Amino acid sequence: MLALPLAITWFFALFLVRLDGRRAWVDGVGIAGLSAALIATLWLATAVWTQGPVEMITGGWPAEIGIRLRADALGVTFALLANGLLLLALVYESFGEVQERTFPAVMLFLATGLNGLFLTGDAFNFYVFFEVSMTASFVLTSYGHGKREIRDALLFTVVNLLGSVLFLGAVVGLYRLTGTLDMRGIAIWADAAEPTSVILIATLIFVAFGVKLGLFPFHFWLPAVYQGVQPVIAAVLSGVLANIGSYGLLRFGAGVLTREVRFGATMLLILGVASVVYGALLAISRRTANEVLAYSSISQAGYILVAIAVGGPVGYAAAVLFAVVNALNKTLLFLVTGVRGWLVGAAFVIGAFSVAGVPPAVGFFGKAALFHTGIEAQSSLLVAFIFLGGALAFIYMFQIYQREFWAQPETQEKESPLARRIVVLGLSGFVLLLGLWPEPLLAVSQQAAALLQGGP
Repeated sequence: MLALPLAITWFFALFLVRLDGRRAWVDGVGIAGLSAALIATLWLATAVWTQGPVEMITGGWPAEIGIRLRADALGVTFALLANGLLLLALVYESFGEVQERTFPAVMLFLATGLNGLFLTGDAFNFYVFFEVSMTASFVLTSYGHGKREIRDALLFTVVNLLGSVLFLGAVVGLYRLTGTLDMRGIAIWADAAEPTSVILIATLIFVAFGVKLGLFPFHFWLPAVYQGVQPVIAAVLSGVLANIGSYGLLRFGAGVLTREVRFGATMLLILGVASVVYGALLAISRRTANEVLAYSSISQAGYILVAIAVGGPVGYAAAVLFAVVNALNKTLLFLVTGVRGWLVGAAFVIGAFSVAGVPPAVGFFGKAALFHTGIEAQSSLLVAFIFLGGALAFIYMFQIYQREFWAQPETQEKESPLARRIVVLGLSGFVLLLGLWPEPLLAVSQQAAALLQGGP
């Protein structure tokens, strides 16, 4: 059960890699593969949420050298989210016009890397699957093969390779310090080590994942890439791939190097607030939807860092909750930018409400959890900054709505394929449903937070 999501996407990717993804039946096979992986992940997640973590060593190797797979409440939540959003992105593009023969296979390779990354229990295999994911994303950023796509793919590759090198250096440092690659073992040994010997490793990990997430001041690459790629690729990068950064900060920061996170909490809080305000102010000053959403991604990532800095059951639960909500929001809004037709404006409004934290969209509960972190930290200034970020988000989201959806009918582009509109409307309906029935998501985030604090 634990290896099934990983195995399904891997073998489907190998099958599709030699086929022409521009053919409808090939896209159908890819959709079937991701659907099967989503069902397997949901089965696994149900078992984990009800019975506790599941663990195995693949291939019958000893625990010290085998590939350790481990599913817990945090990992399966992110794996389920990744498989679901990748499936939606593939369906969205398949019902339009797939431009490259390798697109379905690359999406499945990306799902393989993400499943392995979220469902591993040791640091080195995390790095291996991390690189599988990044290699697939390098290919995806050049999707369309225009001059701008190639340029942005090169920028994305260079910057993220730098992040990969930093993370590999941190993994090597952890092994030399603790003598193990098992994440739970690292947490035990690192907590007993001298703080000065761990703080540099923790800094490398933070910078590596800060680059992936697009936090200030590591954000310089993000606006250019998100503006230049196709809408479906921007949705994958911001809604799926960026969660490597969120998950990495939670897993290695909150779960492994807890003492170092507490030590640097003030600096993390400052960087998080700077990301929130900086991204929101620049988003207001931009004109096109892609530009605004790109800078909005910087702002929204800052909230996750703020919640991790506050820490504790309230902070960690808010970080998990907001990471999930932000992934749904950004996927929806970037997909909407590539669609025109009936009710598309309504789908955008639901996504805009969610980003701004306005009920009944699920983003309201994300912002409410963040306000709770500010109260927990007993900081009226932090509460004020969270409120300011929400107010600015409301302004820039509805500036987009005014420019993109209040235009006269004769200036509107022709309607997009019906199936694409259905995908967008379906995702917006899901965002609205979670806002009306948030209890399962709140329970999952609280369970993941308890796990990060050493709970079952």
